[in-house]
Amino acid sequence: MNLLKQASVYAENYLEDLKDRRVMPAPETLELLKKLDLPLSEDSSDPAEVLNLLHTFASPATVGNAGGRYFGLVTGGVYPVSLAANWLAAAWDQNAFSRLSSTAAAVIEEIALKYLIDVLALPPECCGGFVTGATMANFTCLAAARQSVLKKAGWDVNAQGLFNAPLISIVVGAEVHPTLLKALGMLGLGRERVIMIPVDDQGRMRADALSKEMSSISGPVIVCLQAGNVNTGAFDPAEEICRIARAGDAWVHVDGAFGLWAAAAPKRAFLAEGLTHADSWATDAHKWLNVPYDSGLAFVRHPDALREAMTLSAAYLPQGEEREPFEFTPESSRRARGVEIWAVLRFLGRSGLADMIERTCCHASRFAEGLKEAGHRILNEVVLNQVIVSFGDEEANCRVIAGIQQEGTCWCGPTVWQNQPGMRISVSSWATTEEDVERSLAAMIRIASEQKF
Repeated sequence: MNLLKQASVYAENYLEDLKDRRVMPAPETLELLKKLDLPLSEDSSDPAEVLNLLHTFASPATVGNAGGRYFGLVTGGVYPVSLAANWLAAAWDQNAFSRLSSTAAAVIEEIALKYLIDVLALPPECCGGFVTGATMANFTCLAAARQSVLKKAGWDVNAQGLFNAPLISIVVGAEVHPTLLKALGMLGLGRERVIMIPVDDQGRMRADALSKEMSSISGPVIVCLQAGNVNTGAFDPAEEICRIARAGDAWVHVDGAFGLWAAAAPKRAFLAEGLTHADSWATDAHKWLNVPYDSGLAFVRHPDALREAMTLSAAYLPQGEEREPFEFTPESSRRARGVEIWAVLRFLGRSGLADMIERTCCHASRFAEGLKEAGHRILNEVVLNQVIVSFGDEEANCRVIAGIQQEGTCWCGPTVWQNQPGMRISVSSWATTEEDVERSLAAMIRIASEQKF
């Protein structure tokens, strides 16, 4: 027990220090990681010393993405209540495979799913699975889509595989996220044999181009739309896309890794209009819900399609009327991810979740306003939590971004938006304050003035 108490002290000190420390560790701090490369001893070591080594040399070398000034990848921080629930669940050491392996984990998952379907405004008949992240959420949903469209075509993909199966046409926007393409590759549907639909200047799939393409497609079809472009935050026009896809008897999948959470914020929910007409949705709880890694979510309108895609049978497996977690995920043995999601949703409630999403979007708007006032070009319409700023040509952008990263006040990464180099600012952490924004904005503007010319 003393070991767990010491871990708690280390963790509290670490989180408290994030307010003042640089976001990216300095090179000399990273060098200290070599201190962990010790010869493997023959005998056991003192567990307190093991923990102390980790805290002494690894804690300072971590990226401060749990704080309020990390604006790199579209990832949140971690709410204290979700972290504490994660620790408690780890102590329980439950296998969330089935009701038999952990009734508590299964029941908490069911309740968390009910909350999620509600706040995300998804159809009440949806089922869902807790997976590792957006890639596996896309994989899970698209496995159900593959199962469904081939079943309609008279083909049992579980029994017969894809050899000689009817051809499935996969339709995506030209701004499709690479993790969705990865999921398609893992499913044997091909990363490169997709039909790419042109997009507008914000990365939204053009419904008119989709309609024209759909008129020439026959056979099984899966249409993949995007809720929250990873650069601009823009949403594909879901209402029109779903209507066009439905006319072609296509399955519609939504990659909503972070953008799907807009549905939980009344002032941003208009962006998610029409998404309810889709057949499946993938998102991350470790993005905008700010729970620990790894915590992806897969939702499917048609429970039978997901169960059939994830089918698993053995004499020792339970069969009954109640939901069995293993029927809805690719993994068998896995941690009880539903615990921290249940905890943070109970803590926040509807208004707390909506406020956090709206607050981070307002922070993004402030970044855009401040940078524009300083003479820098904003490359996107800031409708959500994403900002792309240009500091000039490619060389100027590289110098400014490198300067910002090295200075350490905040961290943002480079991007290229429709052939224009820029820096992407993603505001997803509950911990980001107005002070964090102003401090980071001042550093960006100062460094840009020093580095640009």
